[in-house]
Amino acid sequence: MERIKLLDCTLRDGGYINDWNFGHDNLVSVFERVVDAGVDIIEIGFLDERRPFDIDRSIMPDTASVEKIFGDLDRKQAMVVGMIDYGTCGIANIQPCSESFLDGIRVIFKKHLREQAMDFCGQLSALGYKVFAQLVSVTSYSDDEMLDLVRLANKYKPYAVSMVDTYGLMHQNNLMHYFNLLNDNLDASIGLGYHAHNNFQMGYANCIAMLSNKIERTMVVDGTIYGMGKSAGNAPIELIAMHMNHSLGTSYQISQMLEAIDSNISQFYHPAEWGYNMFYYLAASNDCHPSYVEYLMDKRTLSVKSINELLGKLQGEKKLLYDKSYIEALYIEYQNNEINDEADRAALHEQLRGKDVLIVGPGPKQEADKKKILEYAERNKPVTFSVNFVPRKLKNDYVFLSNSKRYLQLATKFSKKPQTVIATSNVTETTTGAFAYKVNYASLIDLETEIKDNSLVMLLKLLMEFEVSSVTLAGFDGYSVRASNYYKSDMEYDFVKKKADYLNSYVTDFLKNNKDKLKVSFLTKSHYEDK
Repeated sequence: MERIKLLDCTLRDGGYINDWNFGHDNLVSVFERVVDAGVDIIEIGFLDERRPFDIDRSIMPDTASVEKIFGDLDRKQAMVVGMIDYGTCGIANIQPCSESFLDGIRVIFKKHLREQAMDFCGQLSALGYKVFAQLVSVTSYSDDEMLDLVRLANKYKPYAVSMVDTYGLMHQNNLMHYFNLLNDNLDASIGLGYHAHNNFQMGYANCIAMLSNKIERTMVVDGTIYGMGKSAGNAPIELIAMHMNHSLGTSYQISQMLEAIDSNISQFYHPAEWGYNMFYYLAASNDCHPSYVEYLMDKRTLSVKSINELLGKLQGEKKLLYDKSYIEALYIEYQNNEINDEADRAALHEQLRGKDVLIVGPGPKQEADKKKILEYAERNKPVTFSVNFVPRKLKNDYVFLSNSKRYLQLATKFSKKPQTVIATSNVTETTTGAFAYKVNYASLIDLETEIKDNSLVMLLKLLMEFEVSSVTLAGFDGYSVRASNYYKSDMEYDFVKKKADYLNSYVTDFLKNNKDKLKVSFLTKSHYEDK
């Protein structure tokens, strides 16, 4: 069993959750717990020359810094390693192994950098370190590319080559495909490792599959305490150790790992949770970079079904190499469901030309000042719109819909209480019935700004085209970093708080720049009012 190595990378991969700020006492305690548990290899963090030394963080600018945090600790039987993301820590920052607390260094790299990265691994080996070549996004390798990596590994002879399932895409079939390809072709002196992520909840199961193989070379399996780690998290080391104790005759002290969960790790779980969720499922099921999912979900305009369809349009190398401009173009193309809207626009123009319009938004003041709004509507008899919601009590002439996600939340309400809906062409009807009017989404968006489909601005553009006499806004409070932005808490979007100043200035500038084309006044207080 001495050829099967269990590796803990909590202090490195777990650091994505808390910016590696575990606190010095936790760094020491986690290290000591994992040592006492009998774990074979302990990864103590990143080596990154861009980050200054901080005794509370497990990300350090050079190997000398490792000694300042861990140097007084007893490693007992454990091999101690650090990690370098190739290109972030030059060889000048690496002491000879004989002068370092580290026994080994793991180097992560993407496949297009394999030539340079493996040469760097060779330089580290020359300094005396056990070097691990970590193949980022292993599922992106073709068989020919993997065999080329094997050629490089056989030249430089690292301690181990590890399959890194960066986006949690692996099931046992493709895990074993890469496993066999590497095992059959690597030099016998090179170990074989696996680093799981849990997007499909397959991390633990894949580790069991890996460990079920009887091979002559060293095998290294990674885990983290409580599965703490980037994105959907990692295979929990306490589960891997339990399996190895039961099935392989090892004697890891799992109680030490559980103590670490309770004393050191659980404090980081809230609010920065990790583990399986729908976000990472969408990324894994579409074989794509999680940032694409984050980008589309942050739009808050798409249903999950639409997000899934859009992710399915990602092509080739772009799927795992995140490109914001690429996904933005796909988003606009997807939303731009061109229709012939001439008849609907003409009908609306006829109905609204010369009219006074009241537009009600879902801000908190819509509810707080409801009496004021109702009295205004009763006294002035405007044509009344609401935007992506249906107000209570107020008689509503039209609902303007530009957001598929909001529509799905309203569809049941529409079936019980029909509304006259003007929808942009990106919103697809449910089986409850067709919209009264549809207008082209592309004609109303602003391609020159960051958030291109602000719903209020889109409706105002439409009303300018229809030559309305005036517009009064109620419940468009604008955005606040601290206060609630919607009258119902379940409508809140986290991203708007991050973009509050931008959103407020964008709408304010739009109103100012178009004041000669559209007369707009505010019935309730708003951040959009030009001071």
